[in-house]
Amino acid sequence: MRELLQRSPVIPVLTIEDVAHAVPLAQALVAGGLTVLEVTLRTPAALASIRAMRAAVPAAVVGAGTVVNSAQYAAAVEAGSQFVVSPGCSPALIAASGSHGVPLLPGATTPTEIIAALDAGIDTLKFFPAAQSGGVAMLKALSAPLPQVAFCPTGGITMANAKDYLALPNVLCVGMSSIVTKEWLASGNWEAIRDAAAAAAALRSHA
Repeated sequence: MRELLQRSPVIPVLTIEDVAHAVPLAQALVAGGLTVLEVTLRTPAALASIRAMRAAVPAAVVGAGTVVNSAQYAAAVEAGSQFVVSPGCSPALIAASGSHGVPLLPGATTPTEIIAALDAGIDTLKFFPAAQSGGVAMLKALSAPLPQVAFCPTGGITMANAKDYLALPNVLCVGMSSIVTKEWLASGNWEAIRDAAAAAAALRSHA
């Protein structure tokens, strides 16, 4: 999971309503320099979109987001997901990760949740919702007692504050939904999406 997260400073978090948008969207993001894409399982088109992206855009690494149970995990893997993201962590999700052999990025925001993940052998986590959970200040505080843990913060992160997160030693990348606006997607403004992806890809972390 860490190797995937280190490929670019930003992972676009995508909510796709129309599967016809999936391939040109992935092509625009990859053209802009973002190759790791998270498709949230929040719409009926999500799994078909993952399949379409995997088939047509081999340069993209496509994962499923908002996975909350083992049935969704199995469906995401069957659709071709190369990684799975969850807002939280549970024994069932951890077991699904092991049985399917597809890496999991589970969510945790408190020391207790993080230690439970470490006990399960997971040291790379989603920090969600980042802004509401203390943001940069909380991640700074967590780095001292838990230096072995790395995060992908998501939630409330924009181009304006992404560099503050990426400057932290325990942040590998950030998840950002604002890379793709609903208006751009609905109108097929792939050029605007490509340009936004290029701006995000140009962000540099501490590494």
